[in-house]
Amino acid sequence: MGNYSAQKPRVLLTEPIFPEVHKLLEQHTCLTIGERGTLNTENELLKQIAGYEGILSMLSNPFTAKVINAAQNLKVIANHAVGYNNIDTEACKKKNIRVANTPGVLTNATADGTLALMLSCLRNIPQADRFVRAAKFDGWHPTGFLGMELTGKNLGVLGLGQIGKAVATRCKAFGMQVFYHNRNRLSLNLEKELGVTYCASVEDLAKKADILTLHCPLTEETHHLIDKSVFSVMKNNAWLINATRGPVVKESDLAEALHSGKIAGAGLDVYEFEPHILDRLMSAPNTILLPHIASATRETRLKMGMLAAGAILKELCNTELEHNFVV
Repeated sequence: MGNYSAQKPRVLLTEPIFPEVHKLLEQHTCLTIGERGTLNTENELLKQIAGYEGILSMLSNPFTAKVINAAQNLKVIANHAVGYNNIDTEACKKKNIRVANTPGVLTNATADGTLALMLSCLRNIPQADRFVRAAKFDGWHPTGFLGMELTGKNLGVLGLGQIGKAVATRCKAFGMQVFYHNRNRLSLNLEKELGVTYCASVEDLAKKADILTLHCPLTEETHHLIDKSVFSVMKNNAWLINATRGPVVKESDLAEALHSGKIAGAGLDVYEFEPHILDRLMSAPNTILLPHIASATRETRLKMGMLAAGAILKELCNTELEHNFVV
């Protein structure tokens, strides 16, 4: 549990990440590192939170108002993620607790991961791999594992922030037509520069898209934004890609759309009730399910850890490292 010192602030890292981050925090703080999975409930956090001045948290840690109100000495929570929907920021404001996240550093990795998921779906990569490993490959076949080309297809991007723009840029290189919907429309000059076309509603975007990829944050407005009303207007040969936040999609409606053939398929990296996945979604056809790895490169995840650690050290030790505060 660490050797406590009156000269150093107490910091909790909710689960192990990188040795480099551990070492940095240990140099300046009295660090406790939790075991993976043990702090993923409100009750467990309530037992632990009272003694710490800083916490480096994961998206799986629910810092509810009840947890925040139980904090006696807490000054900063740094989330190891670009999002922070697991933290009640209003409760933090009331207690003058700073909240930090890790935007920017995972843009390219997540965009690359989105393209990898997209191509895996459209070109039947996992199915073909399993076919070969099952010793079924008997040579080239003219109609084996036929997929869909990206060139000439319509990409619908829901949320054209940093990651959405990075995905759009990559897909333009594949010769795709890119449409988008945003809470706030981009300037006409920026639309021209990016080569994207605005759609006034989610439904309009869904109607046009051969591939609908989600990159909006999870908010009250975007919770279940993609549901049966959206699936009902999508093309029957269209695909859904989600590498943002699971609850943006109503998972039961998606499962029904997949089983009924309303849409062609889906590639998912995140889930509504993560880590639980609905049985009906698990059994859905033409679906690739990944374990939340779109940003999983060593370079990116290490940068995320160092950025979160930097925010904690800035707040508790006045140590100037890279950091980002949202509250």
